[in-house]
Amino acid sequence: MKHEVVKGRGATLQIEGRFESVARERVDDGWGTTDEELPPFRTTVTVEKTKSVIQRHDSPDLPFDYSLNAYRGCEHGCIYCYARPSHGYLNLSPGLDFETKLFAKPEAAKLLRAELAKPSYRCSPIALGSNTDPYQPIEREWKITRQILEVLAECRHPLSIVTKSALVERDIDLLAQLAREKLVQVFISVTTLDAELARKLEPRAASPRRRLQAVRALNDAGVPCGVMVAPVIPFLTDAELENVLQAAHEHGARTTAYTLLRLPYELKDLFKDWLGTHYPLKAEHVMSRLREMRGGRENDPEFGSRFSGQGLFAQLLSARFRLACERLGFNREENTLDTTLFIKPDKYGQQSLF
Repeated sequence: MKHEVVKGRGATLQIEGRFESVARERVDDGWGTTDEELPPFRTTVTVEKTKSVIQRHDSPDLPFDYSLNAYRGCEHGCIYCYARPSHGYLNLSPGLDFETKLFAKPEAAKLLRAELAKPSYRCSPIALGSNTDPYQPIEREWKITRQILEVLAECRHPLSIVTKSALVERDIDLLAQLAREKLVQVFISVTTLDAELARKLEPRAASPRRRLQAVRALNDAGVPCGVMVAPVIPFLTDAELENVLQAAHEHGARTTAYTLLRLPYELKDLFKDWLGTHYPLKAEHVMSRLREMRGGRENDPEFGSRFSGQGLFAQLLSARFRLACERLGFNREENTLDTTLFIKPDKYGQQSLF
């Protein structure tokens, strides 16, 4: 089977989801067909009809109870994305389908307004970007995230955002308005400062330099913007931890966190194929170290350890992070979002006069 590097795409392998009853492979039939050039993967966007947009969570290691995702799939194409297996629920591949066959929810703002207006709704910060990036490239055209922010600003509802796109700067006007009342916290994900490595890991995301510029722009505008060093990948990005934190601090970030690489379900095969394709000499070292930090497994789904790992090397990584944060002055102030200002919207878009 020929595993190809497609320009601008992350996955080097197109595999079936775990719910499929058949598997398809490209094989050599003796006629040289594997050497034929395949047609390019074009990005398509399908409108998704949904009855609700707020997802409830009860995971003990998540810092939020509600999340909202305007899109399914993500054109950034990050090979490590833990959301890739979710495309299997749509009978699509977690590989190249995840980054080329996207789904948008244009009614998200309308549905959000209706859910916030319910008598039973209780205000709690809503996380944008918990599954796929709310500022991925198609947001430039669809502007669904912008519409969601407008509803939340109107209702004075708290939210958090995680992104690796500089497009977040477009909404500084709304974010600054929310920040003045302690209603928003933004995190920009920076995996590596190495531009060449980033192009392979995150082919359609903003460059590391551009993301750091966005961190500065947001903080200069009064929007609290921290940096997520995520994911940390043994032997590929772990040595950069202190340098990424130093650069984040120089660009105004004062809040930070990190997570260790997670490889749920089909993502294990996708990531290992990507490693073998781009870094064949490091592939076994990376996976061996990851297994050591995951209790002998390639993935650890357990609460309490799934984000940070376990064992000696996980402890060393945690200690490095803690010492760097202490030296640079990260996480000294608690950024608690205010839930007391929330005003229920009218279900049909008209705010109360009283």
